Amino acid sequence: MYDIIIIGGGIAGLTAGMYAMRAGMKTLMFEKLFAGGQITTTYAIENYPGFVDPIDGPEFAMLLEKHARKFGLEILYEEVKNIEVEGEIKKVITDNKEYETRTIILAMGANPKTLGLDKEEKFRGRGVSYCATCDGTFYKDRVTAVVGGGDTALEDAFFLGQYASKVYLIHRRDEFRGSKILQDRVLGHEKVEVLWDTVVESITGEEEVEGITVRNLKEDRVYSLPLDGFFVAIGNRPNNSLVDGKLDMSPDGFILTDDTMETSVPGIFAVGDLRHKTVLQIVTAASDGAVGTLSAQRYIMENFEE
Repeated sequence: MYDIIIIGGGIAGLTAGMYAMRAGMKTLMFEKLFAGGQITTTYAIENYPGFVDPIDGPEFAMLLEKHARKFGLEILYEEVKNIEVEGEIKKVITDNKEYETRTIILAMGANPKTLGLDKEEKFRGRGVSYCATCDGTFYKDRVTAVVGGGDTALEDAFFLGQYASKVYLIHRRDEFRGSKILQDRVLGHEKVEVLWDTVVESITGEEEVEGITVRNLKEDRVYSLPLDGFFVAIGNRPNNSLVDGKLDMSPDGFILTDDTMETSVPGIFAVGDLRHKTVLQIVTAASDGAVGTLSAQRYIMENFEE
């Protein structure tokens, strides 16, 4: 019997594990691939408190895993196939075994939606990014492009306009879906050029992004744009298949929690990019992990006798 089982070994999950072990909770973490999650695809991190010099994503993930293991966190690199959330005792099921636990912390994260272009994955971290607030400062006085038409794309274009010399905002339609105030900011920004009715057909470059090829849908005109940074802002897809239909979620599939990270089912907590929230950053993922574990500990103290 475990006190806490954590599913997902990204920033939120590892932080939750570290806090759980320090609190003396019998804890087990499952990670189906490798520790660190999306942060392992990030070229450099320079906005996490305490790291004065930039640190690359894989090294940051390795340090966090090492920190969690220092306190004795047990990590199984195994995929969870199902969970049973009802009742006082929860169950986590893999191909090999069934585990019982008093609480579960869900930290499976989310993945950015991609365009599916050749070289998109190859150049991730080398000119292709899914987070302007993470990587935008690397493109000071350089040419960038953002793809999308919602709030995130508009926010990204405005943010990049503080650093880049030029920002192309590429949208396949002739009007934005984002809020009016963000549209006004972007349309009035001297560095932002909107390319309406346009889609990206390919990314060019040998070792990193050197440009993109786009098509104007109304004119059926194909042309090239030389640039240094290419930001995809078409949304995120939560990794929620384990709990689909078992917990309350937002319309786009993110898990709803209160400010203690507890979900609609008592004893089940969600942290990091998997839960419905407004800011997706490594510092907020770490914060979620800490809050989720402390809340799980409080739940155990209130619901289980010694």
